[in-house]
Amino acid sequence: MTGTPRLRSLDEVERLVREHPEACVRYGADPRTEGGRGSLDTESGLELPGLSVNPLGAEAWWSRPLGDWIARQLCQYRHLADDGEDDRRAFVLAGRQVGRGPDCEPLLADVEVLGVIDLLALDEAEQRYQQAFDARQGPEDE
Repeated sequence: MTGTPRLRSLDEVERLVREHPEACVRYGADPRTEGGRGSLDTESGLELPGLSVNPLGAEAWWSRPLGDWIARQLCQYRHLADDGEDDRRAFVLAGRQVGRGPDCEPLLADVEVLGVIDLLALDEAEQRYQQAFDARQGPEDE
């Protein structure tokens, strides 16, 4: 991954997303080694026409800080990086949207790797997520 920026803090991720609002996160092996293949829908067994990603740029209706949105997005699928496979990382990607996956997630083709998110930044995102969202849940929400 020579030449690929390592994003070591949530602030660095946020700066990159401000420069590239179309940026998305994908947990997995280096997409440059996947040979242009799409993601696999494990339930149907079908290959998707692009890589499944989560958007890091906030939606227009989002009125909270961008860092809260990014922390939330990073935490949604972090378990995919923690499944024991050594080559799984959080890649920040940009590309051409070619459809939506079975969970309505964007599918990207012609991807460009904008950066790789360091585990320290993911830990920071998890802390921010817990502070910003988990504390808001009341007993009736559990």
